[in-house]
Amino acid sequence: MLENDSVSPTLAERRAEATREGVIEAAWTLSRSLGLTGWSMRELAKAVGIKAPTLYAYFDSKDAIYDAMFRQSYEQKGSSGDAEPYLAAHGERDAFKLAAHDFFDFCTDDPTRYQLMFQRTIPGFEPSEQAYAASQRSYERFAQQLAAVGVADQAHLDLWTAMISGLTAQQISNDPTGDRWRALVDTAVDLFCDHVGIPPTGDQNP
Repeated sequence: MLENDSVSPTLAERRAEATREGVIEAAWTLSRSLGLTGWSMRELAKAVGIKAPTLYAYFDSKDAIYDAMFRQSYEQKGSSGDAEPYLAAHGERDAFKLAAHDFFDFCTDDPTRYQLMFQRTIPGFEPSEQAYAASQRSYERFAQQLAAVGVADQAHLDLWTAMISGLTAQQISNDPTGDRWRALVDTAVDLFCDHVGIPPTGDQNP
């Protein structure tokens, strides 16, 4: 009989992981109601149903919890905002419009998550190298998608990120329940494409 103890988590390990997941979920709940910096470790422990000292058995600091939340956010993002899934069925310009809307909706669906991922809301917090790697992979993947259609200048990539994140920030800050800035996404992508030389879909070669 094969021994699986070395690869299968024990009951204690599964319970510990379930508690860690519960801590992270409770941290999100508190962050959405009180702000990312508006809760204490004591309040978090109470929300989870454990004593504050016990919380440190799972996360050694508040920043460690933020780090887990940051990493989870990029896992949730997945391919949202990528143009590649759309390129086979749409022209390049339309594919980037769809990608922009994906990213916009992902961010505005959860403003607290957006703040953690893209704004320096938490004083002194820096994601760990492991958590930041997920962010870098997402960025580099999109850079490769732009490069594949001939847009390889770093300044153009910077322009794209500033344009889309700016529209997103305006929507979250000034019209959280409306579509004032969402309605500008297609126009912004058209302006970007005109600037970098991505032709309108009907003008592209078959």
